[in-house]
Amino acid sequence: MPTERQPSTKPLGVILPAQPELAGNVSRVDVSGPRSHHGFVAGVFSGIAKLSVGHPFDTIKVRLQTSPATQFRGPVDCLLQTIRNEGPLAVYKGATPPLLGWMVMDSVMLGSLTQYRALLHKHLYPTSPTLPTRGHSLAGLLSGITVSFIAAPIEHIKARLQTQYSPLKSERLYSGPWSCTRSIYATHGIRGLYRGLFATLLFRAWFVAWWGSYDLFSKILVKPKENGGWFGLGVPATSFWAGGLSAQVFWCTSYPWDVVKQRVMTDGLGPATRAGKGIGGKQIRAMTVDRKFPRWKDAAKAVHKEFGWKGFWRGFTPCFLRAFPANAAALVTFEGVMRGLNGTT
Repeated sequence: MPTERQPSTKPLGVILPAQPELAGNVSRVDVSGPRSHHGFVAGVFSGIAKLSVGHPFDTIKVRLQTSPATQFRGPVDCLLQTIRNEGPLAVYKGATPPLLGWMVMDSVMLGSLTQYRALLHKHLYPTSPTLPTRGHSLAGLLSGITVSFIAAPIEHIKARLQTQYSPLKSERLYSGPWSCTRSIYATHGIRGLYRGLFATLLFRAWFVAWWGSYDLFSKILVKPKENGGWFGLGVPATSFWAGGLSAQVFWCTSYPWDVVKQRVMTDGLGPATRAGKGIGGKQIRAMTVDRKFPRWKDAAKAVHKEFGWKGFWRGFTPCFLRAFPANAAALVTFEGVMRGLNGTT
């Protein structure tokens, strides 16, 4: 008599190729059939979770990264000034682009990550029962490059909205994300929207550290105690802790590049390359302020000249505090949705 099928306990999303203890004798990662698109669907929900938890921290981070040295004494002072002068909802300024953007970005990032892992496993490590850590790192690098082409314009719009300090909408250059997008496109076209793309690629190349460390943390946390492991955590707990810890590894390695990226994205756009149809003359004049940083190297030199090496770590505290809960929540959500889509518990 055939035995009743038991619910699977192996993680189906991010952890699958890394966990021999849970995945059993997995020789290949299946990229055929309905599961091939599940990573993209789960990534949408991951993006929503990340925004809900992390955006207030991100607003403080961006303001510290782009403000003069005398404007804020630190992250707490920045938070208090923001709330006092602009109201409590000011920490969610610029939230609409990442709300939509992170849904798309996490969908592309985690979906492409899943596919790159499968392809690397199939073609580079066909005899290995699971994808090795270096394979996860390479997949992370490739997914970082892939998602940069989605992330660059979204983060550009978000950064400009987050650095509008007036509490009155009538006094702001942009009334919202659509106003910002339309204005930049009207004066500088697609290239204007993609200002900071190369800096974004340099920043997101550090996904190599994120997803390589995620694999290592997952192996350590999930290994059963009876097999010599230290923790023996279940899938949700492993996703939570590995997701949070690996995100902090990522930010510790990539943060200086993020500072440079934000400087480039909040810099003046320079002379208009288009007629500026649909926006007023005052706004065109504000939009065409000369660029201080034609290249990312110029932004890096400016940060070092103004603040020294410490300038590359301005705003790191709220970023570090944000990294664990936001990314842990995102990856737990991703794993949960992946398991639901694949019909397991």
